[in-house]
Amino acid sequence: MKIISGNNRANYNYDISNKIEAGIVLTGAEVKSLRINTGSIRGSYIIEQNGELWLTNSFIKKYSNSNDNNYNPSRNRKLLVTKKEFNKISGSIKQGGFSIIPITLYFSDNGYAKLTCGIAKGKKKIDKRESIKKRDWSIKKQRLLKKN
Repeated sequence: MKIISGNNRANYNYDISNKIEAGIVLTGAEVKSLRINTGSIRGSYIIEQNGELWLTNSFIKKYSNSNDNNYNPSRNRKLLVTKKEFNKISGSIKQGGFSIIPITLYFSDNGYAKLTCGIAKGKKKIDKRESIKKRDWSIKKQRLLKKN
């Protein structure tokens, strides 16, 4: 598994309850561009349209050797999930308060581009402070244990 891009702010801004692996529909030039690590999912999000999931606002740089003259690096890309997973995702969105966020973009062992997305609920400012306190305490605890 070769990680291309990660959304580091996802765990800070959201409380992730479920993680789902989805495939992405890409063109050949986009796959070649991702192989040289020119993609980013920072600030991207997932929407549902006409019974399909779409990755929006993700950036994949134009491959230098491609001949596509009118290439849009931040176009919407279709996500491939099973019907069971889609029903689970759409049900949690309609339930309210939940959203789908991309977490990591990577190549699987078979060479397919995959996206790990999470069903998450947004954190409030107090929750973010609490997670910072927990992280700092765990670091201090590890240091104390290391000294002894």
